[in-house]
Amino acid sequence: MGLLHTIKNFFGPKANTTNNNKTHFAHGEDFAINTRSISHNVKKVTQRLTETRYEAYLVGGGVRDLLLHKKPKDFDVATNATPEQVRKQFRNCRIIGRRFKLAHVYFKDEIIEVATFRAAHHSKKSETHLSDHGMILRDNNYGDLEEDAWRRDFTINALYYDLQNDIIVDYTGGLDDITARHIRIIGDAGQRYREDPVRMLRALRFAAKLDFTIEPHTEAPLAELKNLLWNIPPARLFEEVLKLFFTGHAYQAYQVLSKYDFLGLLFPQTDQCLKQDPQFKTLLEQALQNTDQRIAQDLSINPAFLLAVFLWGPFQTELKEQQKHEKKIFIALQNASEIIIRKQLETIAIPRRFTQIIKEIWDLQYRLPKRHGKRALQTLSLPRFRAAYDFLLLRASIDAKWQELANWWTEFQKVDADEQEAMIKSLMPKTSRTRTPKQKNQP
Repeated sequence: MGLLHTIKNFFGPKANTTNNNKTHFAHGEDFAINTRSISHNVKKVTQRLTETRYEAYLVGGGVRDLLLHKKPKDFDVATNATPEQVRKQFRNCRIIGRRFKLAHVYFKDEIIEVATFRAAHHSKKSETHLSDHGMILRDNNYGDLEEDAWRRDFTINALYYDLQNDIIVDYTGGLDDITARHIRIIGDAGQRYREDPVRMLRALRFAAKLDFTIEPHTEAPLAELKNLLWNIPPARLFEEVLKLFFTGHAYQAYQVLSKYDFLGLLFPQTDQCLKQDPQFKTLLEQALQNTDQRIAQDLSINPAFLLAVFLWGPFQTELKEQQKHEKKIFIALQNASEIIIRKQLETIAIPRRFTQIIKEIWDLQYRLPKRHGKRALQTLSLPRFRAAYDFLLLRASIDAKWQELANWWTEFQKVDADEQEAMIKSLMPKTSRTRTPKQKNQP
């Protein structure tokens, strides 16, 4: 509780001040923090820890979003209690993680992540393990609040909020950067990116999400060090892709990734196709905007749909190549989809539950035009019909030649069985030819 005593000595009843180490302390009410948006469970966790004489602060993105008057997605807690000490305070707590050991406190509808203050890598007590490329492999070195602040990645994520006393603690200049709308990495940018190359993607993601500018020191090493992302496991990159494109700012993320030439690291086939096919570029950008709109409206999304769009251009290019050697369309489709997915998995480990849906969406684009006989009803009954239909609508919004087909399927889903049968019959080509009976052979 020593820091709290220091803070109270710094403040009069209501003052903002800076100490000799340029540590900023501020009252939450001066930033109009809406404490009603902080979950009851978070308040319970921090209160329990402080009552047992541990330090406990909200930290990270939740504090940043409170200051920006955005609704926080979740809240993290930082404390001087070790994970084992946290677990003793909460029966509903589990310790997780190898690389970074954390305590998770489980509630019915929420998980509160509690992290112990960490020490600097270069401190005497540090036992950090690094890879040959300088990446952190294991790190459970505990420190104090100030050490923990300087260990975090960006200044805007290194702000601590003491709920019980309504005090914001800022060691790194995060408050100033929020005011200036800057993304600034803490420490030497090159070194921090080498420790964890995913920080480069995080910088781009926060710039997109918050509409902030990446300040020059943070921006400078990006071009030189971006290839370090090849050392990141594809499964971890997939997690970053979900955060980039499925949290409500997909179009902005796409623009920022393109600006800094990072899109090709995540989707190399897509990046190449975008440079050669303007129509595919329009299709992808429309899909990104549609995804953001659905999230803003709290509508459900399936990552497989947008990923199918991302790889649609490369898939069509590969399909043309396959059709040069394979006359049967279904075999060409299968071969092309396998090749494109396999190449993409070298970069991003897309789970099989998504790759299967992607393949089915692509395959159905070639079934939807085939509506004669029982085919239309069979297609309509398939599990992925709706996704494929939505994909067709997207294509029709970009290329008018698909509009008639899209309109037909839209109407076909609305009408009853008799009208569906009539719609199918109307597709039969009209002919004036009449069949003549065969003449019997003359004896």
